[in-house]
Amino acid sequence: ILNYDIMARFRRRTCIILLLFILFICSIMMALKTLRPDRAGFGDPFGLGLLPELQQQTVHLDNKQNSLNRVQGDTITHVNNLHSIAVNTMKASMPPVIKLEEELSSPNYNFHIFYYSWFGNPQFDGKYIHWNHPLLPHWDPKIANNYPKGRHNPPEDIGANFYPELGSYSSKDPSVIEAHMKQMRAASTGVIVLSWYPPGMADENGEPTDDLVPVILDYAHKYNLKVTFHIEPYKDRDDRSMYHNVKYIIDKYGGHPAFYRHKTSTGRLLPMFYVYDSYVTIPEIWANLLTVSGSQTIRNTPYDALFIALLVEERHKHDIQRSGFDGMYTYFATNGFSYGSSHHNWASLKAFCDSNNLMFIPSVGPGYIDTSIRPWNNHNTRNRVNGKYYETAFSAALLVRPEIISITSFNEWHEGTQIEKAVPKRTGQVVYLDYKPHKPNVYLELTQKWSEKYRKEQEQWLM
Repeated sequence: ILNYDIMARFRRRTCIILLLFILFICSIMMALKTLRPDRAGFGDPFGLGLLPELQQQTVHLDNKQNSLNRVQGDTITHVNNLHSIAVNTMKASMPPVIKLEEELSSPNYNFHIFYYSWFGNPQFDGKYIHWNHPLLPHWDPKIANNYPKGRHNPPEDIGANFYPELGSYSSKDPSVIEAHMKQMRAASTGVIVLSWYPPGMADENGEPTDDLVPVILDYAHKYNLKVTFHIEPYKDRDDRSMYHNVKYIIDKYGGHPAFYRHKTSTGRLLPMFYVYDSYVTIPEIWANLLTVSGSQTIRNTPYDALFIALLVEERHKHDIQRSGFDGMYTYFATNGFSYGSSHHNWASLKAFCDSNNLMFIPSVGPGYIDTSIRPWNNHNTRNRVNGKYYETAFSAALLVRPEIISITSFNEWHEGTQIEKAVPKRTGQVVYLDYKPHKPNVYLELTQKWSEKYRKEQEQWLM
């Protein structure tokens, strides 16, 4: 009986001690949890520079004060416009600007991001658009025969190697547009470069989207973003049709507070137009529109603007100069794919632009993969390397001290250049790529980080 009593007391004491120990461990864990930083999921490796700190060999800006004015002034959109009726119509439907400064990074109007509004789904469009992209055959029939044909079948099977967090969305869905604006603002970009076709026109896999522009402008204004236009190639695009395009855009949208105008070194506030595949049209045709003496000249008229040409091959820089363009961009997110998209050529392109009074706008991207629509194009894939590829591109861009950096892209899902949130997804036949081990917003955070780095470095360039 005595032994039994002793054992019972020993067991009670042991249980009490064990319980107290467990409570102590729990309290320690709770205390540590409260000390964990909010953004602990975003790892420190992205803070490391990926390129050596090379000595700057580019030419300093000729006029520091004018450059400073550009930094401060390219957000100004409150200018007198000849078309007040369009302004009043738009103002009636615009959502008010909301105060987001405490939640989101301030917009950087020298970071321009390419944006596509061509996606559709049955709920908003009656059918899938672009998500059901066809598999494009190789131009050589012998090679084409080795690859599958047909088209994708959403929502499980989409024309992309990654899968959007928002699913196979419609670009017309207001909640999607708002989510996109919030993501672009969180990334500290400032100017949306909207893919645009004239009214009634579209790419061969899409449908006209010009009627969506007013909604995009309204939501952009809500997030204090600006919108400029990426004029896509269409059948018979020439000097005359481009004149009408520019007149249409400025007449219809130029009075909206989200319409982007860039402050030049001479103090003029001008719209900006990116012209995709500009090299398809010969310089003599462009010169009709873009030079003062051209037969269709837009210069020194109410529709004058900054026109930015696409540079692919080295020889295009001379064509761009002869054409009367105001600058050049490189677009492709594939380092080594073309002369323009190769980072090591950016210094010489910037020097050429500086000596010819042109803007050089390098395009950076997080990677490239389009085998979901071009299954034969593996050789052009550029692995994201968990964000390091993107950071390398930003490092290369900052080395040439550009006035503007463009980002390819926010949501070109077909070519895998998107920084929009993507999520892991596996279906019966497809395993999509994702951003793991990082979160779906990792490329937004990287963009925001480099936007801040650009701002700080630009202050040094101007000193």
